[in-house]
This record gives sequence, structure tokens and C-alpha cells, in this order.
Amino acid sequence: MQIIPVIDIRRGAVMRARAGDRESYKPISSPLAATSAPPDVVAGYMRLYPFERIYVADLDAIEGRGDNRRDILALTERFPALRFMVDAGAKSCDWRGFARVECVIGSETSRDGEIIRALNNDPDAVLSLDFRDDVFLGPKSLLDCERLWPPQVIVMALARVGVRAGPDFDRLANIVERAGERRVYAAGGVRDGRDLARLEAIGAAGALVATALHDGSLARADLERFTPEQKKGSPEAPLAGEAPAVSSRRKDVSR
Repeated sequence: MQIIPVIDIRRGAVMRARAGDRESYKPISSPLAATSAPPDVVAGYMRLYPFERIYVADLDAIEGRGDNRRDILALTERFPALRFMVDAGAKSCDWRGFARVECVIGSETSRDGEIIRALNNDPDAVLSLDFRDDVFLGPKSLLDCERLWPPQVIVMALARVGVRAGPDFDRLANIVERAGERRVYAAGGVRDGRDLARLEAIGAAGALVATALHDGSLARADLERFTPEQKKGSPEAPLAGEAPAVSSRRKDVSR
């Protein structure tokens, strides 16, 4: 099971997300980072644990108010050992082809299934099935037709983000059963190691987390419990400034 830290960026700062009410988000204050600058927050995550992936929500792009592309590109250069799952709303597909970037297509900002059909077999495409309580946000065809789903699917419970409500286990179990061999990730509500254990038991491939990392409810010992045995001895990913930057140009060879 993979634990994936989350950063929500608005106007160059990482926000404290709560219940999906984006208008109320404020710059984060965390014991993991001295400031709300994205490199500081990511470095704080990496000091806590050698994570392999980071989920980045570009709130400005999702809301159609510009984007944080430059800041995200800077992260890919500064942390060359990390992969980034980038949700940029309607601009997500602009990230196709960048090394170590997976583009997240959120159902909330999708108008139809055409984009998903185009990305159906793309290993770097991720579909986020977005829910607010019991309401699915997006074209019903995306929820009803699992044949449209790419190999990776996120089940996003927006109302549970940052409020310690616990994951939506019943919905996760249903999506996992329907998803077949696809990898399904839980997002929203993870409180502690007990939640992770329950998610693992129902077959989730991983979980997106933020608040539980910042408030210390998930410590390194908790994270190590859910790390594959062969990964535990791997060296820590380099922190900011400890490895040379790599080019952010589009890749021209397959990974």
C-alpha cells in the first residue's frame, strides 16, 4: 500500500485544505515546514519519510484562475527522485509527456468521457472520481462505465478532506470491487494507521494524505507498517539542494 502526501497550491503557496471548501483555504502552518512555500512543504514530507510520489492540486488551474505551473515544474527539478500526480483541472492533459509526472483527470472538471477514452491505456493517466457527500461530481458515464477508467483511479471524498471524518470505506470497497485489476487510491478523511489498515484490507492500492501527516497522527512508524518489505531498506530520497536539477523538458524516450 502506498501513502501519497498531498499539497494544494494557490498563488504559489500550499493551502490547508478543509472539507473541499476551496474559498476558505488558507496558507498552511505545519511543524513539518518553516513556510507554506511548496519546496519547504515537500522537503518536510521527505524528512518525515522517503515517499515515492506526491499529489499536487493546482487550485488556480482547477478554478480557472491562472495556474502554478512554474512552481510545479520547479518541484520536479528540485526533487528528482519523486513522481508527481498533478491535478490541474482542464489543464491536466498539458502535463502529459513530462518525465515523472502523472496527469490527474478530475471528474469534477470533466465535461464528458472523451478525455478519459483518450487516456484509457495511458499508464501515466489517473482518473479522480470526485464526490461531495453522496453526490458524484462529473458526467455520470464516468462513474457508471468502468471500461472508461484508466489503470489508476482515485476516489476523492471532498467533504471529508481535512476534517478527520474518516475515509468513505463503503464507497471505496464498491469501487475497488468494480475496478478489477486497476489500482484504486483513497482520498479524503484518513486519520491514522487504523484507517490505513482498514483501507488496505478492502484492497485499496494506497491513500492520499495531508492533515494526518502535518498534525502527527501518522508518524514514521505508522508509515513503515504499510511499506513493502523490499522498500524499507531503500535510501531516502534526496532533499532540496542535495541532488542536481534535471530537465523539465518533455521526455523523448519511454520510461
